[in-house]
Amino acid sequence: MSLNRKDHWDNVYAQKGPMDVSWYQRSPTISLQLIASTGIDHPSKVIDIGGGASVLVDKLLEAGYTDVTVLDISVNSIHYAKERLKGQAEQVTWIVSDITEFAPVCAYDVWHDRAVFHFLTDPKDRQSYVEVMKKAVNPGGHVIISAFALQGPPKCSGLNVERYSMEKMAGELGKDFKFVKSVDEIHLTPGKKEQKFIYGYFKKYKSE
Repeated sequence: MSLNRKDHWDNVYAQKGPMDVSWYQRSPTISLQLIASTGIDHPSKVIDIGGGASVLVDKLLEAGYTDVTVLDISVNSIHYAKERLKGQAEQVTWIVSDITEFAPVCAYDVWHDRAVFHFLTDPKDRQSYVEVMKKAVNPGGHVIISAFALQGPPKCSGLNVERYSMEKMAGELGKDFKFVKSVDEIHLTPGKKEQKFIYGYFKKYKSE
């Protein structure tokens, strides 16, 4: 399954530029606002899940964050980002991995995911994702996940998706993560179609 996923996303970015995919954002405003609201300092560790071609990494570097990791299943998407960032790409840790198989070697203060989680339609994949996240996020760390809302499209990039209310997302994450807030977004695709997203901000409980 993971090989099929990897092939799919490598093909997407082989056929389309990063500004042509439906989830492209010129400015990831809500993500940046939520990350800033966590109150982390600039040396804190931030990981962007599925952020390969996203400009979030550019904006984080501009804002002064110094320990940013970008993980994506597609080497092609990461290639686009490295080309765009030029010399700044050396300041970023790049990881090519299926998130359900990711084995973190350090813990992060912020886990950010826009438009990966909703592609995990198999409950076992969602369970694997959450288990990876538990290992990867520091106690007291922050989790920001954006997925299609219940009124969002049922498919994206030719794949079925899982749509979320905040209650449903919180249920998937389980008892290790405390809900903080949610934000709704109407995303306008490059093709001028509206897509409804929901952002969930959670904190990982500290061990007593």
